[in-house]
Amino acid sequence: MPSGNSPISTYRFQIRDSFGFEDAGARAGYLARLGVSHAYLSPILRATPGSAHGYDVVSHAELSQDAGGRPAFDAMVTALRAAGIAAIADVVPNHMATPTPARLNEQYWSLLRSGPESEYASWFDVNWEPGRIIVPVLGDRLPKVLAAGEISVDDGVLRYYDHEFPIRPGTENLPLEELLARQWYRLAFWRTSDEELNYRRFFDVTTLIAVRVEDRAVFDATHALIAELVRNGSLEGLRIDHPDGLADPRGYLRDLATATDGTWVVVEKILEGEETLPTDWPCAGTTGYDALNRIGGLFVDPAGAAPLTDLLTGFTGDRRTLEEIVEASKRQIIDTSLNTEVRRLVDLLAGIRDAEPAFADFTRRGLHSAVVELLVAMDRYRAYVVPGEAAPAEAVETLERAHAVAADRIAPEFRPALDLAKDLLLDGVAAGDDPVRAELVTRFQQTCGPVMAKGIEDTTFYRYHRLLSLNEVGGEPGHFGVSADEFHAFAGRLARDWPLTMTTLSTHDTKRSEDARARLAPISEVPAEWAAAVGHWHELAAKYHSPDASTEYLLWQTLLAVPDIDAERLTAYLSKATREAKQLTTWTSPNTAFDEAVESFARAVLADAGITGSVREFGDRIAPAVRATVLGQKLVQLTMPGVPDVYQGTEIVDASLVDPDNRRPVDYALRERLLTTVESGSLSSLAPHELLDGEKLLITQAALHLRRGHPDWFTGGGYGAVPTSSEHAVAFGRGAGDEVSVITVATRLPLTLQEQGGWGEAVVVLPEGNWLDALTGEFVQGGPVKLATLLDRYPVALLTRR
Repeated sequence: MPSGNSPISTYRFQIRDSFGFEDAGARAGYLARLGVSHAYLSPILRATPGSAHGYDVVSHAELSQDAGGRPAFDAMVTALRAAGIAAIADVVPNHMATPTPARLNEQYWSLLRSGPESEYASWFDVNWEPGRIIVPVLGDRLPKVLAAGEISVDDGVLRYYDHEFPIRPGTENLPLEELLARQWYRLAFWRTSDEELNYRRFFDVTTLIAVRVEDRAVFDATHALIAELVRNGSLEGLRIDHPDGLADPRGYLRDLATATDGTWVVVEKILEGEETLPTDWPCAGTTGYDALNRIGGLFVDPAGAAPLTDLLTGFTGDRRTLEEIVEASKRQIIDTSLNTEVRRLVDLLAGIRDAEPAFADFTRRGLHSAVVELLVAMDRYRAYVVPGEAAPAEAVETLERAHAVAADRIAPEFRPALDLAKDLLLDGVAAGDDPVRAELVTRFQQTCGPVMAKGIEDTTFYRYHRLLSLNEVGGEPGHFGVSADEFHAFAGRLARDWPLTMTTLSTHDTKRSEDARARLAPISEVPAEWAAAVGHWHELAAKYHSPDASTEYLLWQTLLAVPDIDAERLTAYLSKATREAKQLTTWTSPNTAFDEAVESFARAVLADAGITGSVREFGDRIAPAVRATVLGQKLVQLTMPGVPDVYQGTEIVDASLVDPDNRRPVDYALRERLLTTVESGSLSSLAPHELLDGEKLLITQAALHLRRGHPDWFTGGGYGAVPTSSEHAVAFGRGAGDEVSVITVATRLPLTLQEQGGWGEAVVVLPEGNWLDALTGEFVQGGPVKLATLLDRYPVALLTRR
């Protein structure tokens, strides 16, 4: 468990050139009014100029120049402190940018100039066996590029359009072709990256080269500034980006704890199903995707699963199961964008084979098949086997489960190769004495995450559209709804094991913001009405010539999820979604005719008042459920076990789509005006279109102030279900020790509740005492309380003992 000042709540700022440190500091007073304890800053180190996200770091020794540099950062910290707010920051240990021009990254420039002789060679995960590092930046094959005169030597560097590369000492005066052949790098056609790349990267992003922080000298150099900011109090916590990409996540976290005196740390770890964080990781927990998906599931009706499945298959004609789509998507990713990573694993297996006479008869084809089938069958982002240590039980179970699935799929003649691969991957003890085996064990684990992320989240989730609110980072679209009992069990585990973990509803990576998902969840309660509406819209749009049924069904849900979307946002999103789906068009081989057809269809639909009016009518029909979901999931997140994060702007209703849509500028003037209205107790004065904004802001402020005033109730406090007589209410209590001091009540599945005649005599059974609803200012006595009375004004209640 981390020491020091753990956050009580956080507010996420996306730091960039258009919203820098000065801008964050200027929001200090607003955050204090909200009740936030910590400002959570996206990566703060120097990144590629103009970066929209900051995860493409080019220098670990400098703060972001785009954001204002060290002076602006220090001024921000001062402003935050004056308002009683501390700061935490995002850390990117897995990779650095290979920027344009390359000289922007001093370490990478040195690597290109001096190769394995560079003083920074140990920084990067490069396989030098081919002799040179592949740099896949050319728009065509090298002979054609040279013939076109596109590469030149100028001012002591090689130039290719905006690219600049260093020249290896001693080769400066050679003829161009010979000079190119003598460099420590090989300029290559960009399409070669998926087959010949010889450095590890972030997923399949060639411009992000992996950093070897498992080397303690590299760790110290890349974390010196971050550690300094923690030690001098400028930062009071860290969020770690993609730890599963590291060679040794546990070792990294131990080094980080030492360097930062055990500051509060959470990790961006995707937990699948009932998976939990390894208990020997020195961190406070995850960044909250596990909580996000449980919270969202509370507001999804399991009864909608079958009819929505029928609608999906009937509308699209695609009768494949989710599992079949996942398998096909993973195989496509392995065969294409992650092919180079798979080839490296097979090379390692072949090296082990060649060194062991007993393995001589295992063919490369069989070893390749074994690697592919294991990667496809893995249902976790990683199995944590550390070279030199016996594999923990969880890792054995994970790999054995994958092996069993792979064994049913692999050709019988390759089954022995599959058995061998599994045994080698689980033999951590033997790997401790053999560097090749150690690299195999480690690199396989580092490859599992990209296969999962690219195969499922960035492919399957753009192909399978049964209910898009379930297609979220770390989500399980096949798990249709979460019962109150299931949620209570999950929250109870957090309270017991990870009380300071982060919880979230929206991030820079979510496919849809919390409120976009809240507008889709009620579909699960009225699937027949939804099917009729989709059929009607389909008929109205027939004259515009739908390019593809799956894309059209995605469009209808998108229009419902984001009611204020304009043509530019919609077409940009559909372009990204269809290319991520990789079925009829892709990023690397765009189908121009299809792309244009999608854009034309979307623009025509959006311009048709009859269609958009009908979509709005359906939205009005489910508006009560949308309101209950927007308010309910926010209150649950803010009061359940963990440290809640509010993503910038989502303290009011925000319907956004995946990056870059969710990085649009936040209108803080609007939010401050609404907050003034909330503080004056005059929500009724708001315009109808702002009323839900005001209600969400009221709930956010009330919960955050309660957390800040009574941190012992929430961070480390107890958790227990509060009994209700209706499945349409979820209620739980929080407090220090065994004392229940605050109770959350939220409405679930309100459309079904309405069909059943409302709350009737249903009650929530409160502990004895006098309770004040922080949202309405009304008092209620303990014991059975009618939900119809308690939830008369809002579909939620936040009760504190008086």
